[in-house]
Amino acid sequence: MEFTLEQLNDFLGRAALATYAGGAEKVDPSKPDFVSRFPGFKELEYKEGDFYYRDSYAGFFRSAGEEVVFYKGKPVWVQHYYGGMEPKYLDNENFARQTFAFLKKAMSYGEKRAAFQPRGPKELIDGDWKYNSDLKGDIRDFNGSEGIFYKGELVFTHKFFGGLIKWAKK
Repeated sequence: MEFTLEQLNDFLGRAALATYAGGAEKVDPSKPDFVSRFPGFKELEYKEGDFYYRDSYAGFFRSAGEEVVFYKGKPVWVQHYYGGMEPKYLDNENFARQTFAFLKKAMSYGEKRAAFQPRGPKELIDGDWKYNSDLKGDIRDFNGSEGIFYKGELVFTHKFFGGLIKWAKK
């Protein structure tokens, strides 16, 4: 690798805060030179030096997505995620939007650049809302799940997994 795991994690922290967690606008598909990797998906991107980050996701009440970090144009790290609102809330758009606002708060909480945190922190409580994340592994190879509770009731879940991509030498 031409970069350290610390550099990768630092970049991931900034990318997360500059995209979904930070409320960034989706990439305009008519932007010059933009090619969607998954037509119909919403896409967010962040670039800094030799690193480039792309988050592609689809859905609202239930969603699936993929985050990829490229280094010098080559994919080097990935995270996949899937889940969403619990069945009881699948048609409640207003409550889902409140839940996603809390999810963004959780995903931007803590010092993501100092310690690997692919989603939110282990726990965050804010009034009636509670977020928790169960992470196994590290930036190289990980999996886990996250949940949001409102007044003690589980209302949202996501599963996630990912890690480094390793290429053969040419």
